[in-house]
Amino acid sequence: MSGHGTPIPMTSRPSGPLSGVAEVPGDKSISHRSLILGAMAVGETRISGLLEGQDVLDTASAMRAFGADVQDLGGGDWVVHGVGVGGFAEPGQVIDCGNSGTGVRLIMGAMATTAITATFTGDASLNGRPMARVTDPLALFGARAVGRAGGRLPMTLVGAEEPLPVRYTVPVPSAQVKSAVLLAGLNAPGQTVVIEREATRDHTERMLAGFGAEITTQETAEGRVITLTGQPELTPQTIVVPRDPSSAAFPVCAALIVPGSDVLVPGIGLNPTRAGLFTTLQEMGADLSYENMREEGGEPVADLRARFSPDMTGIEVPPERAASMIDEYPILSVVAANATGTTMMRGVKELRVKESDRIEAMASGLRANGVTVEDGPDWWRVEGQGAGSVKGGATVASHLDHRIAMAFLCLGMAAREPVHVDDGGPIATSFPIFEPLMKGLGADIVRTNR
Repeated sequence: MSGHGTPIPMTSRPSGPLSGVAEVPGDKSISHRSLILGAMAVGETRISGLLEGQDVLDTASAMRAFGADVQDLGGGDWVVHGVGVGGFAEPGQVIDCGNSGTGVRLIMGAMATTAITATFTGDASLNGRPMARVTDPLALFGARAVGRAGGRLPMTLVGAEEPLPVRYTVPVPSAQVKSAVLLAGLNAPGQTVVIEREATRDHTERMLAGFGAEITTQETAEGRVITLTGQPELTPQTIVVPRDPSSAAFPVCAALIVPGSDVLVPGIGLNPTRAGLFTTLQEMGADLSYENMREEGGEPVADLRARFSPDMTGIEVPPERAASMIDEYPILSVVAANATGTTMMRGVKELRVKESDRIEAMASGLRANGVTVEDGPDWWRVEGQGAGSVKGGATVASHLDHRIAMAFLCLGMAAREPVHVDDGGPIATSFPIFEPLMKGLGADIVRTNR
């Protein structure tokens, strides 16, 4: 059942060529951070191109609950009147973060060093995800968390009355954990230091610098060392949100596997900490090209063209690339099923604790549709038989996971028989226009009563 209402069963039928321009929504990661840092600045931050999926709307509601004035001007344009670092008010109600692990973890970090108390909850999927990976480092600042067994939501976080700066090595690659610690460090005196052994998406560091925080990054023998000087006055910004590469992955990958397709996705953010999927696809032999490369708001941007690529071959994806494409492995496995040979994906145990166990969800769903898949604790392997080889015909469970639902709907576009998804409702959390956008390109997706 969808975490946001009645389940919406959907069916994707074999498609004719996909063609046209796919204007995907704004970047989800940058949208969350724009609202949170805007709320922590003093003055008016203006945001255009904000992703208006449910995840981000829940973060906007949370910022209002903490005292910021957040206004939707329409058309993706928003204004945030911030309350300053350490200026959050204690919310009068429970903070519901819906399906968003990014939202709840970043918000916890932002409030952890202010002497207020807040209770967080979410939908069934989010309430099953572990929060200790964030609350453990936040405890080093002096915050206290009380939740359900296993460190799960609903959870109450008591902010530190006299926060201390910390030096923290992130145990597993996680931009959410790194960002939560950095946001907490904003209201701690002195310098907070975060060390990453493997680089993860760096939107938080870029945006903190843009808002005027004193932050440095050094590559050292122990990894990437990020040093933030606490208690700055953040300066409000004008932010143009680039289009989300994780959302772009779906029309791009669908075009690669549907015969005759030619799709252009304009204005995609190509931050090097996010572009691992596109590098991997090119290594597999995808007809993928960048056009009009430029920089917007401190982020590299380009138009991305994808054409049907019948001669793709399986590869071994380097484990060190996982952090730069962690959300894209589900749709990559769909491409792998339509390539020739073995695609091996290692170092991806983080996928076991996303909105769903994404390794299990994709492996079982692909098997049901006739694809040979093997998986282990932190890896899975897809045996592709070439373009047009996937039988399809099965009904798969989305497990309240937007990326699982979209991946299997893309699989159905290139399979020999329709692919059914038990609930497409969660797609609205990150890509609310997925269905009409894909139909506009020529996909045959229908809502069904199965």
